[in-house]
Amino acid sequence: MCGIVGYVGGQEAWPIIYEGLRRLEYRGYDSAGIAVVDANGDIQLRKTVGKVNGLDGDGVGSHLKGTIGLGHTRWATHGRPSHENAHPHIDCEQRVAVVHNGIVENYLELKRRLIGDGHVFESDTDTEVLTHLVEEGMDRGLSFQESFRRMGRMVKGSQAISAINQGDAAEICALRLGHAGGIVVAQSEGQAIIGSDLPALLPLLHTASNTGQVGFLETGEMVVVTPSGVEYQDLEGNHIDKQPRMVTQEEVLVDKAGYQHFMLKEIMEQPQAVASAIRERVNFETRRVVLPDFPFSSQEIAELDRVMLIGCGTSLNAAHVGRTLVERYGGLPAEAESASEFRYRNPYIGPRTLVVSIGQSGETADTVAAMQMVKEKGGKLITICNSEGSQASRIADGTLYMRAGLEIGVASTKTFVASLTILNLLAIFLGQSRGVLDTAKTHELVDGLAQMPRLIGDLLADRAVYQLLAEEYAGFNNFLFLGRGLNAPIASEGALKLKEISYIHAEGYPAGEMKHGPIALIDSAMATVALAPKDSLYDKVANNVKEVKARDGRVLAVLTQGDVDLAAEVDDAIYIPEAPEHLIPLLLTVPLQLLAYHIALLRDRDVDQPRNLAKSVTVE
Repeated sequence: MCGIVGYVGGQEAWPIIYEGLRRLEYRGYDSAGIAVVDANGDIQLRKTVGKVNGLDGDGVGSHLKGTIGLGHTRWATHGRPSHENAHPHIDCEQRVAVVHNGIVENYLELKRRLIGDGHVFESDTDTEVLTHLVEEGMDRGLSFQESFRRMGRMVKGSQAISAINQGDAAEICALRLGHAGGIVVAQSEGQAIIGSDLPALLPLLHTASNTGQVGFLETGEMVVVTPSGVEYQDLEGNHIDKQPRMVTQEEVLVDKAGYQHFMLKEIMEQPQAVASAIRERVNFETRRVVLPDFPFSSQEIAELDRVMLIGCGTSLNAAHVGRTLVERYGGLPAEAESASEFRYRNPYIGPRTLVVSIGQSGETADTVAAMQMVKEKGGKLITICNSEGSQASRIADGTLYMRAGLEIGVASTKTFVASLTILNLLAIFLGQSRGVLDTAKTHELVDGLAQMPRLIGDLLADRAVYQLLAEEYAGFNNFLFLGRGLNAPIASEGALKLKEISYIHAEGYPAGEMKHGPIALIDSAMATVALAPKDSLYDKVANNVKEVKARDGRVLAVLTQGDVDLAAEVDDAIYIPEAPEHLIPLLLTVPLQLLAYHIALLRDRDVDQPRNLAKSVTVE
């Protein structure tokens, strides 16, 4: 996840921004840069590929001089890691410098128009479009602030964007669109700092009271930071009366970003997790998937005869989704199995078998042991995990890192959606490599993925509905979760989340299995959560819902927006936006997480550290 730091005040900006970027290194990145407005009002720029310390140049005293600046750590999405693609990006006349977290969904359309109007691009990034849009506004006589707001109204997608301008009246503008990236602002004693995470603000939050005032941008909001103060606006320029919140240094160091629990913070970070999983793995110009860390050649991929996916708990649910994706788009027979069972049944594995292990920590004992067995049998082995240097990454032939950032809540949330995102990428990549997917289908699948950070962000925008539903359902002691096809594993994941953090008995079933036993349990005391989005199996799930209602069951359905027909037949409904079928599992996951979270709160559970559970099961 990219990092942003900006500073305005009476001190030298460089050391403060540099320290802020260092405090964001845990988010992961591949390049960095800092822009500073010097005493002459000119923008000076320095970038590096690799670690932040590469910005040091010749060491102490060599940094750029000035009291206003903007820094960034970048994870590549559009364009490989390079000096040209590193942020900040400046316009041709060096009047503005821009940094950006997220994905500009309509960047190609904007870029083509700008090129047609004579703009010259120097990078492969979507971010540079933002710089040229601000430049375009200023060329038309708009002020820097007006041009920045205009740019914010023109781009699509979820993102955090910040910019500085040249001159004596230099200032920082920042805005937030959707929910894929945050912006926090702190001010103290005539100076201010912005960042994409609270730890970036620590260089300023060191007053005698050990506290600071922090403002959090909501979607559609903008902030203007000058030496004289901080002003919050909407994208039309109207003033917003925002009350900053007091935070302590301890809160910043143990960063819940203002949320009550780490679990909720991590649920809210899922748009960023999806964007991070995509970065550097999709060429948005050609609309193809590229996996630079995939360890096997095109010839070896062509010779594969099957794929086996293994994991435990939440990762096993991801594996079941991945199995269908690999068969559907990769053109290979696929299996999914619990790693704890897989290791004991002496499975047939040969050199044409690809095994994909999935695990958040990369240290789960059963999964690691299963991976070692795969190596001994001569199979091809990759792992999807979130922890660099883990046992899984050392055993595997190659690793597809989730890049979801640190996940502290014991119940996996953002690492699950990151896993699903990578499994989509893997399936598309295998299909491309094997000639199974034609160009049009590949473009369709890639275009759908690019929308996910925004769509998940939209789902997270209003949490009040889940609080109300929790009040209705927290009294039930038994839940049945039903889904079909790609969504059957999501039913299992929803049940797992509920029992993990609320201690309520819950079971997830393929909806077609309901009549083969579970229907005997249906009565007014049983709550059924039916996953019924508008997909190819919608009619079949709708029939299952009717069967539950005919037996006095209470039904909460997760439906596609606009589905009034099935909504009229159930007791309660929550909605997801319309999306391509292969991506519906990512969207269905979010309401189930929030429902479990709010039910657990009402039952007074410790959602971050549920009883009897550990983040990583490192013993059998």
